[in-house]
Amino acid sequence: MYYSRQPYYTHLPYWHNNGYWPRQYPPVDPSLLCESAKESKVLMKEASMVLDKLAESEEFDAQLMYAAQASDIQEVKRLINSIGVTSDVDVTFNPDGLRLEFKSQGNMNGAKLSVALRWR
Repeated sequence: MYYSRQPYYTHLPYWHNNGYWPRQYPPVDPSLLCESAKESKVLMKEASMVLDKLAESEEFDAQLMYAAQASDIQEVKRLINSIGVTSDVDVTFNPDGLRLEFKSQGNMNGAKLSVALRWR
């Protein structure tokens, strides 16, 4: 009976990163991350305002759902903006629910916050 032996390497293959060639990364600049976090906090406050209104007022919810059933996107956006939202909000809906995407208005396009709610 013959047994196959795996090759025994005394060194690592040339393609293996064994620490002799450390990777070079660019210098770290946390300012963009910090600015994005600050803008996200503002978006979270506005999303919280919308969620508070939706949680407290079934009358408002009914108006929103009727407008969505009629595919009246302008009325749905008007109702959301009537809560006092100042950031840009993309509103999409389908028979199952509502999706709100809050975007920062500043010179930065990196901060977005999505909220998905079900009504069916």
